[in-house]
Amino acid sequence: MVVSYVMDHHGYSERRACRPAQQHRSVQRYHSILNPRTALRQRMREPAAVRVRYGSRRIRIPLNREGWRVSKHLVERVYSEEGLALRRKQPRLRKMVVQRQRRMAPSAANQAWSLDFVPDQLSNQSRFRALTVLDVFTREAIAIGVGMRLRGEHVVAALNRLVAQRGRPLCVFADNGSEFSGRLMDMWAYHHGVRIDFSRPGKPTDNAFIETVNGSLRDECLNVHWFDSIEHAKAIIEAWRHGYNESRPRMALNNVPPAVFARQTVLQGKNPGI
Repeated sequence: MVVSYVMDHHGYSERRACRPAQQHRSVQRYHSILNPRTALRQRMREPAAVRVRYGSRRIRIPLNREGWRVSKHLVERVYSEEGLALRRKQPRLRKMVVQRQRRMAPSAANQAWSLDFVPDQLSNQSRFRALTVLDVFTREAIAIGVGMRLRGEHVVAALNRLVAQRGRPLCVFADNGSEFSGRLMDMWAYHHGVRIDFSRPGKPTDNAFIETVNGSLRDECLNVHWFDSIEHAKAIIEAWRHGYNESRPRMALNNVPPAVFARQTVLQGKNPGI
C-alpha cells in the first residue's frame, strides 16, 4: 500500500517507489491465486444473519451436513474476514464466586424442567409475555406460552397440559417471581409431588439453561419480527420453537438438535418416564 501511495501521489515509477519502502518489486506485483470461495462466503452469511448467536463452530455443522466438507480453520478464517463475529456488549468482570447447594442433575428426559418469562411488545406497543418451559436434560423447549397477562394460574395451566402429554417431572427450576412462588404454584407442586428449586435473588446464572434459550429467542425471533397481534406473535414464536428443537445444533449434546437427541435417548432406553 505504501508503494502504491507513493506512485499515485508523487508520480514515481514502481522501481523508484520500492527503494525507500525497502520492498522488492516482485512483492508489489504479486497477485493472490487462492480461491476466493465466494459461494462458501455467501452460504455462511445466510445462517449468521438469521441465527445471530451462531459462532464459526456452529455454522460449520450445517455446512458439513450439506456436503461442503470444510475444515474448522477455513471456516474460522472466512468467518473472521466476513466480519460475522459479534462483539460483547460489556467486558467480562471478575466476581466473587459464592458456592450454593448443588442442584439436581437430571440423568434422563422429563426429570427436570426450567421456567422463565420473556417480555416483549406488539406493533401497537401493547405488552405481552412468553413463558418458556425447557427440558434440562435434552435442552428442548417443550413449550412457549404467549399471552398479554400471564399470571400464576396461566403457569399452572401450561404445566398441567405438559404433564398430561409427557408426565410429571421430579423438579422444576424457576426464579423467585410471584408467578412461580405463589400459592397456586405451591399447590400444584404438592399435588404432583414435584420439588421447586428457586434461584438465588439476583443470580440468573442459577437458571442458566433457560437464560440461554431465552437469549436466543430474544435475538433470533423477538428482535427481528414485528408482531401485529397476539395471534401473530404466537404463530411466529411457535415456528421458532420448532426450528430451535429440530434444526439448531447444541454443543452440549454433541452438536445434535434437542428434539433429535430426545428421540435418540428414547430409542436407547435412557428415558424410562415418570
